[in-house]
Amino acid sequence: MSKESRQEVASSATPDVDRNRLDFSPWLFAAEATEEQRFRQAEFRGALNKRAGCAVEDDCFVSELASVQNDTLRLGARTTVAAGAYLTDELTTGRDCTINAYTVVRGRIALGDSVRIGAHTSLLGFNHTYSDPDTEVHRQPLTSVGIRVGDDVWIGSHVVILDGVQVGDRAVVAAGAVVTKDVPAGAIVGGNPARVLKWRVPGARPSAHTDEVATSVADFADRAREQAGVLLDRCFTPAPGGGLFVDTPHAAPTVRAQCDAVEISYLLLGHAPPQVPRDDLTDRLRQWQDPRTGMVGPLLPDGSQRSSAPGLFDPEADYHVLSVGYALDLLGSRFEHPVHVVAEARPEEILAGLDRQPWAENAWGAGNWVDVLSTAVRWNLALGVPGQPGAVEALFGRLLTRADSSTGMWGSPRAEDGLLQIVNGFYRASRGTFAQFGVPLPYPERVVDTVLTHARDVRVIRPEVQNACNILDIAHPLWLTRRSGYRTDEVTELARTLLTNAVSHWTDRQGFGFRAPHRTTAGMTKTVPGLQGTEMWLALIWYLADLAGVSEGLGYRPRGVHRPEPVGTLFS
Repeated sequence: MSKESRQEVASSATPDVDRNRLDFSPWLFAAEATEEQRFRQAEFRGALNKRAGCAVEDDCFVSELASVQNDTLRLGARTTVAAGAYLTDELTTGRDCTINAYTVVRGRIALGDSVRIGAHTSLLGFNHTYSDPDTEVHRQPLTSVGIRVGDDVWIGSHVVILDGVQVGDRAVVAAGAVVTKDVPAGAIVGGNPARVLKWRVPGARPSAHTDEVATSVADFADRAREQAGVLLDRCFTPAPGGGLFVDTPHAAPTVRAQCDAVEISYLLLGHAPPQVPRDDLTDRLRQWQDPRTGMVGPLLPDGSQRSSAPGLFDPEADYHVLSVGYALDLLGSRFEHPVHVVAEARPEEILAGLDRQPWAENAWGAGNWVDVLSTAVRWNLALGVPGQPGAVEALFGRLLTRADSSTGMWGSPRAEDGLLQIVNGFYRASRGTFAQFGVPLPYPERVVDTVLTHARDVRVIRPEVQNACNILDIAHPLWLTRRSGYRTDEVTELARTLLTNAVSHWTDRQGFGFRAPHRTTAGMTKTVPGLQGTEMWLALIWYLADLAGVSEGLGYRPRGVHRPEPVGTLFS
């Protein structure tokens, strides 16, 4: 072969070093792309935009070497997606965002303006559940809270951001970080798990006021853990063959008291109440379920049990669907029988039941009906009993279409109590449905408006008149809607104030009363600390602390009725 021939062969074998250059460096596309490359990219964007739920701006670049499998895709102006990126589910971006090579963006993800994401990073806006040890993980439901990233955020390479995280404006996430909790605005975080290393934005560091709240919360939690055994002993009545818990000393035993004791013990001690062997307590709760209806009837004053009334809403038994079900879940068990009265309910019966509820006069009672019904669905699904076809869809469909677009809630305010009823009813109805199953609310910003307006009602909010129900009904909806990023500063400030009030209501060695302690002119308190009040205040304190950014100092996270994570998803 001649010298010239050898040179020609060598030249033809030389790799094209510019091949796919723009796919892997898409920020160069606007300045360097040829007319042919621009035409091809326009065709590709057009093909994407023909898909339902897709809207890609004309000046975006999406590499043909990316895997774009989204059900919803909305890319703001000048946003780029590089080769090897893997996008699924729901992605919405603002302008000037960059998703670099081999980045994984899955689940419900919302990016603000000017978000830069480094190569090989994963934003995972969903999670597997694994609550049933007898079922393979891949066969258990998924949950999805979603991830929200603010404006002007730089996320480095090889970062992992987990479901439920919110990254504040102008934050920086260092390369290799594993982000499991919210990133404050203006913070630079790094490590595994990620923590604040320093502050990018002068003045973004939490104020001394926040530090005071954090110290108060940590001190409270230490005191509560130290005294947990004493307050459980205080509400336990020994008896031959095993004793029973009572809500307050000298009261009659109740089903709920057993469950509140379980939740308090797991929150503060990390295990079942030491007063009763775990297996005995588990067997007792399971045996109290009526196999005909699936309900758990109330206890009589002597500790024996009355059978539940036929039908779902025996007023003395309905909350036991929540309290007993979640107590068993904490104990590593479950109901023995389905809640038959829900499993057998047809869609038309669900709709008729919803329409019968007194949304205008008693929204709390209506919300209770929804909460009990939907939680029964949760336990039935765990037993492999999905209920009648279309029943769950009927429940959610009616709630979605009947939500008031001006308040985000159900029902109408009453002149005599302002927004109290609809806010309380919203908590119960949304807890059992949208929160418990990870379904997005129809009007989250209106919910924030309504709750913040309600929180100015001195009849509810003054420290001396607070009760656990009314403060929980404020804390939970604000926490549930926190991903909207709407009126965040006001929400945070309210949470700090209510949190300071809440921890001050603790009575040493006795816990919380349902109502805040309030001294009369005779110097006597109007409330008696007990198990129900303690369980509820412990849960709502976590929600307020998380909104205030200081929940880490508590050292606990609700795991029972008031658990923040969804238990799974109903709709694929």
